[in-house]
Amino acid sequence: MKKLALPFLLLAGTGLALPAALVAQQAPTNLLPDEQEDVPEPDDAVSTSTATGPVEMSSNPVVQQIDPTVQQWTVAQAEALAEVIQGIDAEGLIPADYDLAGLRNAISAGAGQLLDQEASRRFVWLVEDMRDGRTPMDNRTQWFVMDPDADRYRSGTMLKQALASDDIMGTLQGVAPLHPDYEALKAELAKATPGTKRYKLVQANMDRWRWLPRDLGHQYLITNVPEYQLRLTVNDKIMRTYRTVVGKPGRTATPQLAESVEGVILNPNWTVPQSIVKGEGLGARVLGNPAWAKSKGYTATKGANGWVSVVQGPGPGNALGRMKLDMPNRHAIFFHDTPSRGFFKQENRALSHGCIRTERATELALTLAILQAGLTADEGVELLASGEYTRVEFNNKMPAYITYFTMATNIEGEMATFKDIYDRDAPVLAAFDAPRKANRSRVTDEEVIEIVNDPRDIA
Repeated sequence: MKKLALPFLLLAGTGLALPAALVAQQAPTNLLPDEQEDVPEPDDAVSTSTATGPVEMSSNPVVQQIDPTVQQWTVAQAEALAEVIQGIDAEGLIPADYDLAGLRNAISAGAGQLLDQEASRRFVWLVEDMRDGRTPMDNRTQWFVMDPDADRYRSGTMLKQALASDDIMGTLQGVAPLHPDYEALKAELAKATPGTKRYKLVQANMDRWRWLPRDLGHQYLITNVPEYQLRLTVNDKIMRTYRTVVGKPGRTATPQLAESVEGVILNPNWTVPQSIVKGEGLGARVLGNPAWAKSKGYTATKGANGWVSVVQGPGPGNALGRMKLDMPNRHAIFFHDTPSRGFFKQENRALSHGCIRTERATELALTLAILQAGLTADEGVELLASGEYTRVEFNNKMPAYITYFTMATNIEGEMATFKDIYDRDAPVLAAFDAPRKANRSRVTDEEVIEIVNDPRDIA
């Protein structure tokens, strides 16, 4: 996926070049994926995938009518399903997961309740894997994205659609990821030899796309942590890219999130964590050396109970630089500037305490303020140049995805592999080597590691 060639406007007095096409687009747009009307169906949330083999189900035809994940099949439709299962490896899935022999036994018995149950069950398994990913949540290290697709594309609804249209594979393709990278990986899989290391790596990264919403939205930010790149994207096309510095391996590794940016903060303050104020003695130093504190932009407040809080005000030395994106989340992860920009020249940029430092951050901030808040370029530059803390609220929240792909198209649109800096491939590969797990959770119970926001350049 190649970046669009865009003319850029130089903002007077700033040295910042913004994409002209973006600057011209003053009216903010709704950036979130369109919500599909979702009519609840009885028991549709209860999957029939209690195992990878045949499961005894009620012979009561009334139950069959109530359960939307069991529908009536013709022999011809079931044979079409068998062909889909035989070729499902083209999607990076495993035909053996869907018990083709059991389905063929049901087909040989002819149309009836047994065929309805067995074919419906296998179709639902396929929907789950194509829509949600085959990898269980336990094998998705520090993956905290809540994928809405199971609600938007319910298994029972997709089953009815497949049978009504007589298009089994087409319906399954209707829940697959829309992002061009998924198709690029699929093409790469076709060139790889099954069972090889490369083939398995492609499988794993195709599955990672299924963990995300099928439709990422009209306009969004997306960063691939191991690539150290952030993309501003419109209609899945790259408008602008920015190098990043991400979390160090270990407890400060950057988690994977899908959050919403609510605004940009120009000339931000930095509220210093107590681990630094007290643990490193910064509070005492600021109180004891006012001249030094002033030179660094620090102010300290000591409460009646002796509690010391320290804030670093806006300025050229502020640890957050000249901007941060307002992206509330329980992990306290966000994108921000840095006064020490030399790190962006390094090849290995897994250096931070978890948050994502962003190259040319003021350009990004002003572009988003123009797009999402309706500011003019001149207004944005004036606010930035004031040196005063300013929060610019967006008219619409903007999706931001912090992902982890070790094989993907790079910013030049070429397929590439990236170093597995957090060792997150192994659990995914292990899941593909293990039998398919049924009744998978949609929510991780993995520990939310507290990220102590220390943006100082002490790497």
